Amino acid sequence: MMLNGWFCYVIYTVITGMMRKEVRSWPYSFPQSPDFLKSDQRGSVIGRLSVKDQYLKVGNGPARFAHVGLAAPGDVGSWEFQTKGYQFWTQSNERGIFFIKAVLPGIYNLYSWVPGVMGNYMYESSVTVTPGTNIKLPRLVFKPPRDGPTLWEIGIPDRSAAEFYVPPNETKYNNKLYLKQDKFRQYGLWERYTEIYPKKDLVFTVGTSDYKKDRFFADVLRS
Repeated sequence: MMLNGWFCYVIYTVITGMMRKEVRSWPYSFPQSPDFLKSDQRGSVIGRLSVKDQYLKVGNGPARFAHVGLAAPGDVGSWEFQTKGYQFWTQSNERGIFFIKAVLPGIYNLYSWVPGVMGNYMYESSVTVTPGTNIKLPRLVFKPPRDGPTLWEIGIPDRSAAEFYVPPNETKYNNKLYLKQDKFRQYGLWERYTEIYPKKDLVFTVGTSDYKKDRFFADVLRS
């Protein structure tokens, strides 16, 4: 106990010393750099996005809580593979209205994906942001790419594994941040797969299986 207590005291002393040093250094010098543009040297973009899909039973209308962003010009979905330059993202409200602020001047494409809706959206025109401007875009409509109605699907197209079966975690690995939400982020959950299904892999049968119970949240190789 003495060793642990002394060790904690040393760590606490070092950390508080570093904190005081950083406080004395404020304000930092990097905001004074010409490469760090002030708010009046940046621009903003506002707009409203809606979804129009004749085969979608639920989800047409305002693109609720859509992820909307500005990134370098490219193709639909190309923002996912860009490794250079800046991207500026926000999330729309329940009415599909979004506001992207503090955008560096430049030429961008506007991209989006909507939880519950398949595919990526890209505004067909480029967006040119200049210092101090507030660009208001016309009404945007996302028509998901389709060849026909959905025959079947497993889960929800929301780029998350939260809706699938997430097994209880072992106590030694528990992270308190994910006890009530985002449980699939707990460390070590993949080890539970062979424990729960020791003899054969989980089989999902379309039409009868429930993805909340019969679809493991991750694709795991049997060890």
